[in-house]
This record gives sequence, structure tokens and C-alpha cells, in this order.
Amino acid sequence: MDLHVRYEGDDDPEKCTARKLARFDMATLHESARATPYGVVLNPHAEQALSPADADHANLVALDCSWETAGRAMFEMKGEHRALPFLVAANPVNYGKPFQLNTVEAFAGALCILREREHAEEILSKFRWGHTFLELNEEPLRRYSECVNSADVVAVQDDYLTDEEAADAAEELEGDT
Repeated sequence: MDLHVRYEGDDDPEKCTARKLARFDMATLHESARATPYGVVLNPHAEQALSPADADHANLVALDCSWETAGRAMFEMKGEHRALPFLVAANPVNYGKPFQLNTVEAFAGALCILREREHAEEILSKFRWGHTFLELNEEPLRRYSECVNSADVVAVQDDYLTDEEAADAAEELEGDT
């Protein structure tokens, strides 16, 4: 699957994972929505979750911009829009934060769900912390990749969100004693 990035250029160039992937010819950067090819668009605002049923597309598209500017309008690109399910960031900026993935983590998570784990490992190998993303998300990525469709992925995600909420509640109770 070919990786394409709608590149905004509003992040620190030294920390930009999309630019690094492009330097290694692992992704193609596009400076406009019009230039970005049709494919599966990773969009946190999408109404449907990414699932293995989306594996028949040739292109995987991500938006590379600051989380502060990642509003709905930024994702107005042609393609099949899909949201990634619950995954935890391993990058140094957002380590441990759910849903706060950078571009390479989003691509890697998507590739694992689409049953292209070797491709995910290859792109993550360019980052010192890349293997940590797969380690932190090993079980959910495996379970998502075993799903048939988006509804199955959402059901698996709900297991993790319930567990996360229970853990947060337990931490709050511990803090009150």
C-alpha cells in the first residue's frame, strides 16, 4: 500500500515524521488536497472505523499538521474517510496519550489493522522509539486486525475504552484516600 501525506508544514521540521518518511522514499508529500490521491484517508473525525475490510485500496492518506489545527475542515480530501480506533502514542511528544498519534504512528497502526505489519515495522524502524509503538499497542492491533469490519473494530475498541475509564476511576479513588 502506498503512503501519501497531505502536508501542512506547521510542525517543527526536526520532529516531523512525515518529512522523515519522505526523505527515505517511504511516503509522498502533497501540498494541496487536490494533489493528494484518492485512497483511505485517516481522519479522526470520520464516522466509520478503519478495518481490514478497507485493505483493497491502493493508497493510505494521512494529514500531517499540528493537533491544534486538525479541525474537520482540514480533512476535506477525496477518499474513503476512516478513523483509527483506540491506540496509544509512543512518540516522545505525546507518549502514553490515547488517540494523539503522529503521522508515522497513524500509518503504522493503520497498516497493522490492514494486515501489513511488516510494512508498519519497516516505517517505524526509522525512529528510535518506533518499536515502542508496536509494543504498547500489541494486543489491540492484533485484535483489530482479526476483525472483519468496522463494527467489529468498534466493539473491540469499546473493550479498551471501558478498561481505560475503569483505570482512570481507580486512579481518582486512590488519589482521594
